[in-house]
Amino acid sequence: MIASVLAMDTAGNACSAALWRDGRVVAGRFERLRRGHAERLVPMIEAVMAEGAMAYADLDGLAVSLGPGGFTGVRIGLATARGLALACGRPLIGVSNFRVLAYAAKAEAPPNGSLAVAIDAKRDDLYVQAFAADLRPRSDPASVLPQDLADVLPPGPLVLVGDGADQALPALLAGGRTVRVSGTPGVVDAAQLAALVAAEPPGVDRKTPIDPLYLRPPDAIPANSAEVDRS
Repeated sequence: MIASVLAMDTAGNACSAALWRDGRVVAGRFERLRRGHAERLVPMIEAVMAEGAMAYADLDGLAVSLGPGGFTGVRIGLATARGLALACGRPLIGVSNFRVLAYAAKAEAPPNGSLAVAIDAKRDDLYVQAFAADLRPRSDPASVLPQDLADVLPPGPLVLVGDGADQALPALLAGGRTVRVSGTPGVVDAAQLAALVAAEPPGVDRKTPIDPLYLRPPDAIPANSAEVDRS
């Protein structure tokens, strides 16, 4: 277990920061927004650290959401978290937005079924991944058209989680699946990210590269370039 962690998220349609200490979130900030993450994140972090009366050097670790989401948002969060972790000499833990959203809804996991996380990809497709109640993945992260969801997700009843749930629901019902929408918010909150990281035993998600999770190429491709640096 980790006693204190500073968590942050800028990957989706919100910006948030939270400080976890001694078994609870002692300070948190959350705002829904589509743009402006770079301007809001650092003030949020400074506010939660001040409210929690915590020095960066006293943290046990930092946590950041890795996406999928907007390219700019994902990179802002990851760059900020990497810089803070390096400056204070503390480990950085990266967690996918899929996993955080599943964690927030795990109490709703259907017996013999799955939590199906569906994130709005801002195009015709959805970003999806399914989890068991204990957060074991039951499918790989994927970009899927709604009409293909019934064939891609594991068998059994489903609880839809995420801001793409309403888009996924009609297609799954049309495919004959037993499905309902979770009552949890559809976007990641750093408070849930902090609670997830604090609850997991040492070693979980801590030895893998802290890289952004992208499921498709960026919308904008630099001129005269066949490849894009997505680090």
